[in-house]
Formats: sequence, structure tokens, C-alpha cells
Amino acid sequence: MSIPKLLCLNLLVMASGAFAALVEIDPDWKEVDVPAPPAFNKDKLIPLEMPSYVSLKFGVDPSTITVASDRVVRYVMVTTNSSGSVNAMYEGIRCTSREFKTYARLGSSAQWNSVKNPQWRALDGNNTSPHALALATQGACDGRAATASSAADVVRGLTNRVLTSGN
Repeated sequence: MSIPKLLCLNLLVMASGAFAALVEIDPDWKEVDVPAPPAFNKDKLIPLEMPSYVSLKFGVDPSTITVASDRVVRYVMVTTNSSGSVNAMYEGIRCTSREFKTYARLGSSAQWNSVKNPQWRALDGNNTSPHALALATQGACDGRAATASSAADVVRGLTNRVLTSGN
């Protein structure tokens, strides 16, 4: 093997090891007891930028955003369709593992319905929801491996994005 190829191979191995260290997931991590879904105000939503193929409008009420000791960003996501019908989901994003979970959905009776046995799902993959990925990349996560340290950081990131994009 030539010296340049060997050097490139060594750099690639070192870089992949450094990247793995950056996104290393704590094997002892445990989720905190998840609080009940908070009340939300559909008139105070911070809108998310969504792909053009998504016809629903998505927004998050900043007063519902929390970052717990388990580093999960929890929030209420509100969707509105073209006729004005509103739905909501209480969810969490775990930035270090690039996963999200839906804890509850708001039913037609305006009562929260808990999801039975909620599971973590990949943010980016075949079985994902574009709104969770949008929230992660637009303010909930600070890079791939770190969560914003507080709800105020998340709100600031989302608000700054809205101000600079003109939404």
C-alpha cells in the first residue's frame, strides 16, 4: 500500500474513533418518570419549517418545552391542517441517540390519550416523523450528540431561526 493511501486509511480510522467517542451513548442511561402532558396554547406556537411535501403546519408551544435531567427534550407538537383542525402530540427527543418518542396524543374529546408502551424511534430513517426531525435540527438539539442545556436554549434556537428565516 502506498504511503498516501496508508496515511488516508489511518486518518479515517482515527476520525471514526473520535466520532464514535463524540456520540457514545451512556449504557446506564435511564429515562426519568415522564410528567403528564402540559397544557398548550395553539395561539403561541413557534412554527417549524417543513419539507414541501408535508401539507400540515407544525408548531411547538414554547411553554411546553422542558429539558429534564435525562437530557430528553419534551414538548407538545401541534399540527393544523388546511381546514383548521388541530391535533397535538406530547413527545420527547433524545439527541444523543437521535431518537424520539410519542408519549400521548390529544384526542377529539380534547383529552390526552397515553400511548401504550411508547418506544424510541429513529429521527432519521424509514419509520420516522418529519416534524420530530425538524424540531431536532431547528433548535431542540445542539449538533448530533448534545442536547440544548435548557428549555430557554431550545426556545432561543427556534425563535432565532424563525426571525432569520422570516416565518
